[in-house]
Formats: sequence, C-alpha cells, structure tokens
Amino acid sequence: MEIDYSVLAAILDAYAYEVVFVDRTHIVRYLNRTARLRYGERVRIGASLFNCHNESTRPKIEEFLRRADAGEEEMFETWNGHTGEREFFVPVRDASGAVIGYFERHEVPWERERADAPVGAYWERRVQP
Repeated sequence: MEIDYSVLAAILDAYAYEVVFVDRTHIVRYLNRTARLRYGERVRIGASLFNCHNESTRPKIEEFLRRADAGEEEMFETWNGHTGEREFFVPVRDASGAVIGYFERHEVPWERERADAPVGAYWERRVQP
C-alpha cells in the first residue's frame, strides 16, 4: 500500500481528537472528521483562523511560533476551566525542521473510574446542542 493523502486523511479521520492544521499565515488548511463535527461551519478550510479565534489571540500565537522557530516542540497553552481540557500549541515541521504550521491539541478530562471510556464519546457529548 502506498501512503498518500487519502490514507493520511483516513488515519487522521480515525483519530478521536480534533486536528485543525493551520499554516504560517494562519489559514486553515486541513480539518479531520472530529474537528468538522466539533466546529461545524465556524472553522473552514481556506479561511483565517481568526474568523473563529479572537484577533486578540494573534500575539500569543505569534509568540508560540517564535518559540517553535527557536526549537521548542509542543507547548502548554491553557487550561479551559469551562470544559476541563488542557490545550497545547503543536508546531508542525517539514523535513528540514522548519515550522510550516501548527495545530492546537486538546487533552480531554477523564475520571479514573471511567478511564476506559472512548474519547469519541466525549466529543459526541461536547458537540451536542
């Protein structure tokens, strides 16, 4: 089997966490299935990330990009008190190590008693109106 775009997209669609890949100019270039379900029409491929993020987050994102350019990898962003999720900025690099974009990784909360609950069930509960 050759690993091409369709296979990589299928792998990312099987991933229970959302992946919204954004390029260096803050344009959304890819959304996996979970991201499409979670964000709906608020996040669109080809649109600026700042259509769904407040423009006031730009300096914070630019600082994360400067740190990534200096060699840092995944960086803690915030703890979302509303959802209980920890959020991380994740730089994506090309084969030479240059940062070509980024995504935000959300770490879902879990309870010891329900540690075996699938992550997908968490997102399904989160996207319900």
